[in-house]
Amino acid sequence: MIRRQVLSIILLAVVVFAASCAGALFRVKPAIELPPLPADAKSASAGGVTVRVAPLMNDEESQELFEANLPLSGILPVRLELVFESGVPVEINKARFHLRDAEGREWKLVSPKAAVSRILKANDVYAYNPNSRKQFEREFAAYAMDLKTPLSSSDRSRQGFVFFETPKKEPVESPKGLILAIEKLPQPVEIRIN
Repeated sequence: MIRRQVLSIILLAVVVFAASCAGALFRVKPAIELPPLPADAKSASAGGVTVRVAPLMNDEESQELFEANLPLSGILPVRLELVFESGVPVEINKARFHLRDAEGREWKLVSPKAAVSRILKANDVYAYNPNSRKQFEREFAAYAMDLKTPLSSSDRSRQGFVFFETPKKEPVESPKGLILAIEKLPQPVEIRIN
C-alpha cells in the first residue's frame, strides 16, 4: 500500500516536471511584427547596395522582441537592411561582417544558434525540454538576416539581424565607437554605428 502511494507520488512529480519543461523557453515575438527600421538609422552605399544599420543597444528592445536580455548575455543584435540599387545580382553569402569598438577590439559574429546558447548560459537555463530549445532557436533564427539568397532586381530589399558577441563574453554595456565593416560586397563598406 505504501509502496503504491510512493510510486504514485513519484509518477505525479515526474508528470508535473515534464509538463513544466514543455513550454517555450522564451516567448519570441513573430518576426512579421518587426517594426520599421528607424529613420535615423546609419547608412552607406557599397557599389549597388545600400546598407542601413540600427543596433538594439538596450535591454528593453531585446526583451520586447525576444523576451530575453541579449545585452546581459553578451550578445549585440545589429539590425541590417540591404537594398539592391542596380546592376548585376549581389552575392551576399560571401559578405564578411566585422564589428569593432573604439578600443579596437573585434567582436565575434555568431550564428543565431550560438547566440541562443549564449543566452541560455547567461540566464542559467540548463534543464529544459529539447523541443523547447529547438522552438526557441527556430523563432530566434527567423529574425536573422538571410545571407544565402543573392540580392537582385526581383528581391530588392532584405532586413534582419546579425548577432555579435562581446570580445570577452561580458555583458554589453554602452559600447562606444562601434564600427560595422562589411567586406566582399561589390565595394567594402564601413558604418559608424554610434
